Amino acid sequence: MQHRVTLLFLGTALAAMLGNATVRADKIVDPKTVAPEFREAAEKRHAEQLKLIECNNAAKVAKIQRRDLAQYVAECFDKPADKPQ
Repeated sequence: MQHRVTLLFLGTALAAMLGNATVRADKIVDPKTVAPEFREAAEKRHAEQLKLIECNNAAKVAKIQRRDLAQYVAECFDKPADKPQ
């Protein structure tokens, strides 16, 4: 009986560890490494990724609470890049 409880505990612990695996962010697209026919889309994605990183960093500096982070980043992302903040 004790072995069954130990195995159950270990199985639960293993499932919890696998379920909480670290989520990896997408790599930043390098337009130079993409086939020429996809370069325009890669350049657009690269610009979006840089803007998203910039907005996330601004949220950290502004110490935005986690519950408000998505709204802050979305509003920041929608602002034109040439407009002073």
